[in-house]
Amino acid sequence: MSEKIKWIEPQQRYAFCALSVIPVREQPKDSAEQTSQLLFGEPVEVLHADKPWLKVRSLLDGYEGYIDHKQVLALTEKELKRWMDTYSFSNQPFIEITGPMGTQFLSGGALIGGLSHFKIGNYDYSYQTTQQKTDIWNYALAFLNTPYLWGGKSIYGIDCSGLVQNVYRQLDLNLPRDAYQQAEIGTALDFQDRQKLDLAFFKNAAGRIHHVGIVGPDDQILHASGQVRLDKLTEAGIYNEAAADFTHSLFEIRRLF
Repeated sequence: MSEKIKWIEPQQRYAFCALSVIPVREQPKDSAEQTSQLLFGEPVEVLHADKPWLKVRSLLDGYEGYIDHKQVLALTEKELKRWMDTYSFSNQPFIEITGPMGTQFLSGGALIGGLSHFKIGNYDYSYQTTQQKTDIWNYALAFLNTPYLWGGKSIYGIDCSGLVQNVYRQLDLNLPRDAYQQAEIGTALDFQDRQKLDLAFFKNAAGRIHHVGIVGPDDQILHASGQVRLDKLTEAGIYNEAAADFTHSLFEIRRLF
């Protein structure tokens, strides 16, 4: 049996996201900007505790920010190592799990156990749907029409680099959180050498990388702009047929795997 829910104490160093998705904020207050999110099962290191706020660092991508202490559960160092050695990324757009908090509906890309019954620390979980092999492009397409959300990483709301990070989890790659960081990985390609699942990066007028999308078949690009959408990718950039105009200027194509 799982032990009862116990909120993290100030002296505890590690924890995991216990809800389907939680905000990571720039400052320790509810009104602060959301800069990222944690999905269920994501482990963090607690850098500072001043209840109700914890300053944490993601152990997957190194991103730091503030979270509410009530939304995570503590792990010992031994429990953390066991979880880091056994988790897998959910490859279904939605998955239902049951645990000490009851039923929860998770987004694709959440961390779950490799078996239908699993433990995180002393907490028991099970899921109702079976993990199945999935085509990664089809997995990515499941995010179509997800609303754009600054800092979002889930099918409930997502930003451009969050979409890339989530989809690339299906390749067992823990990418950095932001587009400019993702652009430092892999190999740059000529436009004509692009393939499905390569990444396309875009610069703004100031010369900064500010957008990223996933290359698809037939000159398509999947990206989050207002919503997750499919547009046309050209050597000049993204052409939005509804707007009859180019919306983003192409900087480069990169292959990360």
